[in-house]
Amino acid sequence: MKSPCIKVCKFDEGICLGCGRTREEIKGWKKLDHLGQQAVLAESDMRLLVFEAQGRRKFW
Repeated sequence: MKSPCIKVCKFDEGICLGCGRTREEIKGWKKLDHLGQQAVLAESDMRLLVFEAQGRRKFW
């Protein structure tokens, strides 16, 4: 699975505002199997929704 990185890489409380992943998730992305990557994507999507609702994430 392709990385969800959108080349924004700005962090707020350890979460990337571009893709919603933690630094640890970004570092370990290639080592995860398909199910692990899907789980990270689901978590990161939820984080981004929270950031957007709080006005902490701007659309680029």
